[in-house]
Parts: sequence; structure tokens; C-alpha cells
Amino acid sequence: MPRRVLLTLALAAGLTSVGPTAQAEAPQYRLTVTAGDSGGPDADGTFELRCHLAGGTHRDPSGACARLDELTTPGSDPFAPVPQDAQCTMQYSGPATAHITGTWAGRPVDAAFDRSNGCEIARWNGLVPVLPATSTP
Repeated sequence: MPRRVLLTLALAAGLTSVGPTAQAEAPQYRLTVTAGDSGGPDADGTFELRCHLAGGTHRDPSGACARLDELTTPGSDPFAPVPQDAQCTMQYSGPATAHITGTWAGRPVDAAFDRSNGCEIARWNGLVPVLPATSTP
């Protein structure tokens, strides 16, 4: 196939280079997780998490990446807030807070977490070990 046709096909596919090494850029999987007041000195702080070659300063990058992969399905967002019309139990599970920013599956992430009611507690617990397990239920 002539090089001109290869270049045209590559550009139409959104590729940035042509030849045997041409490939689409992989989505990014990099997050910054900041947790506080979770009840454990090893769990609180700011940690970097890289997935799809797990790494960073997160205390369990392999487990955290596996959990996020499990939660990432078509049409879902593992970082979605509790819907405004959700009916949540009125319970408080401590002062723990967390913030996750970065990029997951090529999409920006900026999500806040706390344990202020039953819905938020379930949302937090669903992201363990990305977020630290807390000392309160």
C-alpha cells in the first residue's frame, strides 16, 4: 500500500504517527488520592496511584487498580456523586474525608468523599482499597 494511503488512513483513525509503531494513545490511569481523619496514620495523606502498570505511592496500587477496573463498566462512573434525590439513612460514621483527582480511563476525575450519611458511607466503602478502610463502620 503506498505511503500516502497509509498516512491518510492513519490520520483518519486519529493516529499521530505512521508505520509499524503507529498506535492510538492509551487512556490515562493516574489519580491523586488525599485522605484525612480516616482513623489510621498510615492511611491518611496524599498518594499517587498509577494503573495499567500499577505503581505510585499508594499503599496498595495493585488492589486499588483492580477495584477500579472492576467498577469501571460501560455507562458507569466509579467516582459519581450520590444522586441528589437519593434517600439516605441519617447516620454519621466519623470525620473521614477524601478527595480524588486526576484521569481515569482518559476522563478527568475530581471527586470528594465523606462518611456523613448511609449513601456516602456505602460510596466510600465501595472504593476501598482506593480509599482507606476506616476504623468506624
